[in-house]
Amino acid sequence: MRQLASNQPIGIFDSGIGGLTIAKEVVRQLPQESIVYFGDTAHLPYGDKSTAAIQAYSVKIAHLLLQQQCKLILIACNSAASAAYELVKEYVGKQALVIDVITPTINYLREHYAGKVIGLIGTKQTVNSNVYKKKIDDVAVGIRLKSYATPLLATTIEEGFTNNLVIESLLQEYLSHTELKNIDALVLACTHYPIIKHKIAEFYQNKMDIIDTSEIIAQAVRAQLEYHQLLNKTANPSKHFYVSDYTESFLAGTKLFFDEMIKLEHYPLWE
Repeated sequence: MRQLASNQPIGIFDSGIGGLTIAKEVVRQLPQESIVYFGDTAHLPYGDKSTAAIQAYSVKIAHLLLQQQCKLILIACNSAASAAYELVKEYVGKQALVIDVITPTINYLREHYAGKVIGLIGTKQTVNSNVYKKKIDDVAVGIRLKSYATPLLATTIEEGFTNNLVIESLLQEYLSHTELKNIDALVLACTHYPIIKHKIAEFYQNKMDIIDTSEIIAQAVRAQLEYHQLLNKTANPSKHFYVSDYTESFLAGTKLFFDEMIKLEHYPLWE
């Protein structure tokens, strides 16, 4: 690992506004830290893209975050984590720490849900990659995973349809599927989904454990920084937001999540 400084920022990226759920929690738990966020709005959602395409986007974004002197890069997207985590780690090498959203979630399930039946909803990329099943099988604590792809949710949330009949109809269709019957808890394996967590909880009449991973991921970020003695002790943290394509919905999302005026910088990936 090259010599990193504690006052360097944390880099976070996702295909759109979903990763803001994690960015907000990182800021809440680590208020001294500066963040650089990249929303790849030009290519959202990642869930229906090929593995090769997601890998290309992810490496390009990692390059930008390294240019911004980030000490840690958080892949705040399950699709990108399932397709490109190892490649991003290899590309970044010793220039920064790299964390994905999947490994901390698996560790949490191992500690709290051994021997249980766990449901999981996510994009096609995340579900079809079987990355959660492989990692759960590896920890060998008797967890049975039942995964189901819910491909229209992320796009619908990104477009702002979070409190109307459209989202309720989709949830009724997806969550009623036989694959998700008789589960003990449901993992929201897409960072967009916590935005509609209340709707998902309502579907289950607030009687189901809904695992929103944002808090788990933020704790993992803290643990990594503590381990490497990189927690920022100085004040005046900053927030920088980049988007590959300017959208009103992303701007509205940043204002909603951070309750302040946010300046978006347009950074096309391929120009």
